[in-house]
Amino acid sequence: MPPQYAYQRVAEDLTNRIKSGEFPPGSRLPSRAELCEQYEVSSFVADRVFLILKMQGLTESLPGAGVYVKDNG
Repeated sequence: MPPQYAYQRVAEDLTNRIKSGEFPPGSRLPSRAELCEQYEVSSFVADRVFLILKMQGLTESLPGAGVYVKDNG
């Protein structure tokens, strides 16, 4: 199996954490800076992760407030 890019690894981990209920609907995800520190990635990678989660329909961004898990129920 080919190695994963950093953004794929982080997006997969956060997706699993959302689906497991660790981040329930309405909860705020870690900030870009927090993601960079926790996963040891660049801000470019963190931004790409947030974009992937949004495209999957898992999150929504609130300007000035952060990224939140959507209630898809």
